[in-house]
Amino acid sequence: STPKPFVATGEPLHEFLRSFWQRQVDAAEQETPDYRHPPLPLARIKKVMKSDPDVKMIAADAPILFCKACEIFIAEITARAFIIADSNKRRTLSRSDIAKALNKSDQFDFLIDIVPREEPFTAGGTGSAKSAVKKTSA
Repeated sequence: STPKPFVATGEPLHEFLRSFWQRQVDAAEQETPDYRHPPLPLARIKKVMKSDPDVKMIAADAPILFCKACEIFIAEITARAFIIADSNKRRTLSRSDIAKALNKSDQFDFLIDIVPREEPFTAGGTGSAKSAVKKTSA
C-alpha cells in the first residue's frame, strides 16, 4: 500500500496541522529504525551539535534522536510550503513559498537570519531556477 501524503492538494493549514503531529507520533511508535543507515548523516548532525562550545561529549543515541527531529522538522516545513504553493496553483516549491510558510508561525522566528521573511522582487525573476524545488510523486 502507498503511504498517505503529508498534505493533500487544497488542504487548509489548520487541517494539516491537526493531523500532522498525530501521524508523526503514530509513525514513530510503529517504526523500526535502521540505525546503521540513517536518513540523514549522523556525522554532520554530531558536528552541528559540537559547534556549541558548551557541548563536551555526545551520547551515542543523541544524534539518532536529533536525526528524527530533523526529519520531522523538514517534513513540516515542506508541507507548509506546499500548502502555500498549492494555494497559488503551483506544484513547484520556491524559496518564497518556504519564507511565507515560515512567516505564518512565530515558532519559526529563530530562522529569520537564515530565511529572510520578505523575498526581494527582481525584474525578470533571475535566480528562480536555483531556488525552486520540484515536487515529484513517489
